[in-house]
Amino acid sequence: MPTQIITSDDLREFKIELLEDIKKLLASTTSAGVKKYLKSGELMELLKVSPGTLQTLRINGTLPYTKIGGIIFYDADEISKVMKENRVHNLKAGL
Repeated sequence: MPTQIITSDDLREFKIELLEDIKKLLASTTSAGVKKYLKSGELMELLKVSPGTLQTLRINGTLPYTKIGGIIFYDADEISKVMKENRVHNLKAGL
């Protein structure tokens, strides 16, 4: 096996490539580990709702979605935003 000399420039280039790959991986996932786009089945499982409830939420405009071909996709960030906007704070005093 021939000997190969690795220079500091080679190591620097490797480091830059490695950091770029890590940045790409981090950018492709959200902080919670949820995919960027969810299909209907995945969202039903996540929200613990039935297909009919999910359809109602789409129809009444509660959940934004994108339809490509026959597949409906939901942006995980937008779903999270809807959940935060619809949070109910129970402010019963004296309990």
